[in-house]
Amino acid sequence: MNSYDVAVIGSGPGGYVAAIRCAQLGMKTAIIEKYSTLGGTCLNVGCIPSKALLDSSHHYEDAIKHFEEHGIEIPGEVKVNLEQMISRKQGVVDQTTKGIEFLMSKNKIDVYQGIGSFKDKTKIDITKEDGSIETIEAVKSIIATGSKPSTLPFINIDKERVITSTEALKLKEIPKHLVIIGGGVIGLELGQVYRRLGAEVSVVEYMDRIIPTMDGGLSKELTRTLKKSGFKFYTSHKVKEVTRTGDEVIVKADDKKGNEVEFKGDYCLVCVGRRPYTDGLKPENAGVKLNERGQIEVNDHLQTSSENIYAIGDVIKGAMLAHKAEEEGTLVAEFMAGQKPHIDYNLIPGVVYTWPEVAAVGKTEEQLKEAGVNYKTGQFPMRALGRARASMDIDGFVKILADAETDEVLGVHMIGARVADLIAEAVTAMEFRASAEDISRMSHAHPTYAEAVKEAALAATDDRALHV
Repeated sequence: MNSYDVAVIGSGPGGYVAAIRCAQLGMKTAIIEKYSTLGGTCLNVGCIPSKALLDSSHHYEDAIKHFEEHGIEIPGEVKVNLEQMISRKQGVVDQTTKGIEFLMSKNKIDVYQGIGSFKDKTKIDITKEDGSIETIEAVKSIIATGSKPSTLPFINIDKERVITSTEALKLKEIPKHLVIIGGGVIGLELGQVYRRLGAEVSVVEYMDRIIPTMDGGLSKELTRTLKKSGFKFYTSHKVKEVTRTGDEVIVKADDKKGNEVEFKGDYCLVCVGRRPYTDGLKPENAGVKLNERGQIEVNDHLQTSSENIYAIGDVIKGAMLAHKAEEEGTLVAEFMAGQKPHIDYNLIPGVVYTWPEVAAVGKTEEQLKEAGVNYKTGQFPMRALGRARASMDIDGFVKILADAETDEVLGVHMIGARVADLIAEAVTAMEFRASAEDISRMSHAHPTYAEAVKEAALAATDDRALHV
C-alpha cells in the first residue's frame, strides 16, 4: 500500500492547487481524479471552455456588426462554423488540462485515476474504470470534489434537448430558440454565446432581476445591454413544468400575478445553480459530517469533523468560484505546514463574463442598507472615457461605495469592457483598507478603462469626478 502525507480527492482548481502547495511545502502528495483528465469542472466543462466560446462568438459578432465601422470590409458573407468553434474550444481545454498534468509531474505528485472513497480516516479506496480497487494510505486528506449542476425535481435532463451547461458547451447546431431557466452567471454567459450566433434567447428567472446576488445597479445595466442585443427576460416567473415532444421543448411558468406563461423552444438550458458533489466519497466511513444542504461541514481552518481531513471549494459553504477554491487549497496546505494563512471571504471577487463584463467585490448597496451602514457612492460612466469611445465599448460604469465617515472603500461594482481584470485593482485597494481618496490620488494611465476607477473614487470623494 502506497503511503502519503496528504491525499487530495478531486483535481479541480482547488484540488490541484492544494496538491501543488502541499508538495512545495515538502509533503509527499497524491491526487485522485474520477475522470480521465485533470482540472475538474472549471477546466473541462466550466470556466475555460465557456470563455473560449464567448471569445469566439465575440469575434463573430464584431465581424458582422462592427468591422465595417472600423473600416474593415470582408467580401462575401461571414458564416459561423460551429463545429470548428467547438473544436477550438476543445483544443483550449486539452492544452490546459495537459498543463495540469505537467504541473503534477513537475511537483512529483502521484496521480491516481478513479473514484476516491474513504475506507476509514486514513485509508482511501480508488475504484478504477475496470472495477479494480487500489487502496492508499494518507496521514491527512483534502476533499475537493466540487459540484454538479442542479435541477428542479420535475425536470428530466435528457442531455439532448433539455440540457445543462455541460451539454451546452458541445451542441452540434445553433438553437433556433434557447429557453434558459435561471438568470445567473452560467445561463447568461452561455445565452450570450448562442444569441451572438443567431439563436433567439429567452431567460426565465424566479427572482425579480437577473444576477440577483450582485448589486442592483449591475443587474439593471446588464439587463439593459443584453436586451439591446435581443435577449428576452421574464423575471419573477416560477417554472412549474418542462416537457419535450420530439425536437420541441415547452416550459410552463407562473408570472408574479399567477398567470401561466408558456415558452416553446428547440432547446432548454437548465441553470438553477449547482450542488455539492460527494457521490461515491463515503464520507461517513471517515466520520466526516455533511449538513442538510449536502455540504461538508468545516471549521475556520477548513477541517471537517475528522481533524485530519479537510474540505475546500464547492463542496463546502460559500460562493462556488474557482478562485475561492484555489485560495482555500493554499490555506489548507499552509495550515497543515504550521503556517498561519488567512482568507477574507468579503474580498473574493465575483465576475460575469458576458460582454460587457460584470465584476464586483465587497458589499452591495443592498447589503449596506440592510446593515444600517452610513455610506456614500461615487459612480462614473464608461462612455465618458476616451478609451471606451475608441474601442466602441461605451456601456457600463464603475461604482465605489465608501464609509461616509472614514472614507474606507466597502464595495466596488463594475460593468464594462475588461472589468473582469480591472476588479483586481479594487481587491488590492480593499485588502489594504484603502479609502476612496487613496484611489483617487493614484495615477492611472491614459487612455485606459482603469481611469473609470479613479473617476469613481473622485466622485465618492466630495463628488469631484473630472470628466463628467
